[in-house]
Amino acid sequence: MGNELYRHCLREENKMTKFKDLGLKEEVLRGITDQGFEEAFEIQEAVIPVLLSGRDVVGQAHTGSGKTAAFALSMLNDITPKKGIQGLIMAPTRELAMQISTEIKKMGKHTGIRIATVYGGQGMGIQLDALHRGVEIIVATPGRLIDHLKRGSIELGDITHIVLDEADTMLDMGFVDDIQFILDLSPEDRVMSLFSATMPTAILRLSEDYLHNPKQFLLDADDLSGEGIDQSFLVIKDRDKFKYLLDFIKKTRGQSVVFCSTKYRTRDVAKFLHQEKYNAVAIEGDMSQSRREQSMGKFRSGKADILVATDVASRGIDVPKVELVVNYDVPNQEMAYFHRIGRTARAGAEGKAITFVSYSSVGDWNIIKRQIKVPLRDLNQEMNIEISIPDPLKRQSSPRRYGGGGSRSNYSRGGSRGGGYGRGGGYGRGGGGGYGRDNRGGKRRDNDNDGKNSYGGRSRW
Repeated sequence: MGNELYRHCLREENKMTKFKDLGLKEEVLRGITDQGFEEAFEIQEAVIPVLLSGRDVVGQAHTGSGKTAAFALSMLNDITPKKGIQGLIMAPTRELAMQISTEIKKMGKHTGIRIATVYGGQGMGIQLDALHRGVEIIVATPGRLIDHLKRGSIELGDITHIVLDEADTMLDMGFVDDIQFILDLSPEDRVMSLFSATMPTAILRLSEDYLHNPKQFLLDADDLSGEGIDQSFLVIKDRDKFKYLLDFIKKTRGQSVVFCSTKYRTRDVAKFLHQEKYNAVAIEGDMSQSRREQSMGKFRSGKADILVATDVASRGIDVPKVELVVNYDVPNQEMAYFHRIGRTARAGAEGKAITFVSYSSVGDWNIIKRQIKVPLRDLNQEMNIEISIPDPLKRQSSPRRYGGGGSRSNYSRGGSRGGGYGRGGGYGRGGGGGYGRDNRGGKRRDNDNDGKNSYGGRSRW
């Protein structure tokens, strides 16, 4: 591809670059200042000047890196008000699309640039009204965008800037054909950026086909540790999770997010918290879009202290005051764990993540633990909680013990299978929040569906 590769390391505080030194217009800088920011995050310092120069960018960055502002500020800087649709941002989920739009509106409030959010699950009439009033930037999920392209309510002829955000998730959800369809309709002469947490072969192939000599920025590309977050785990019986959830939440001053594996579990936990007089809201796939937006709005505004959610929300939560993340259920794949815990410790703040490990999920938890590169606290030992974990493959043998200062057994994945603890039984791997595909024809399901792998969002300044 002939591109250049830049790998950035953390900088010392006295070398932080200010936004005013990046070549941004005064009206864009005013929006940044209104949000309380003066110094650019590392990816912003690296990417913004390149995009302003008209060169394409491929960025690999993880939770809290500031990529939303990195691509949005350069777009706001170059777009002209009242000149039609010039900017297009594609995101995998409605939650992430709405979050991106919210952030751009804050940053661009002095520019006169208008934004429309286009996604499945919202009435077409609402979106058509917004488009009819005139917009310069579209933030969209691929399926609903194609609906508008086919009916002629959106045209891409004047597009000058295109962003693919969370590109790896869009490909995992089956959007590759949709993305190619959209990009083939856009002008050749445009500035394009692609951001992805991982760089599988399919992403690199996409960048080769549609980006022109891009600069690559790999920031913390190998860091999946959740560094800066106090991570711990507690092995307990499933029926004891409510009790310990209350114990940890009572000690938390800030907001909390509780992640569950299924929509049914999400409802149960939210109901339990309401009964205990906690101000909690829930987000899960069977909720209407208006109810989901209402729940997230309450949480973001601080009117709710606890958000209970499936993984559908884990890449759409950017709330600075989240102090605690509780994995009520162990996620069924490693990346989902890091997306979940990344909702805390935002922008240098302190945060904690606690994972409840039930009998049936010990094997899955051991797989995730191998990816964690920072010290991990064993709360069984710290709290002197000893628990017997039966081996479903050896029902008549003596139970193994965990915690209480005793020796730690090394459980294999096979240890969580069979009997009542298999993948599909009890609380095993069979349940999980996930995304269906927001596609361009027939049924659209871009919410969470039990039994499928899931990914969460994570956009931030």
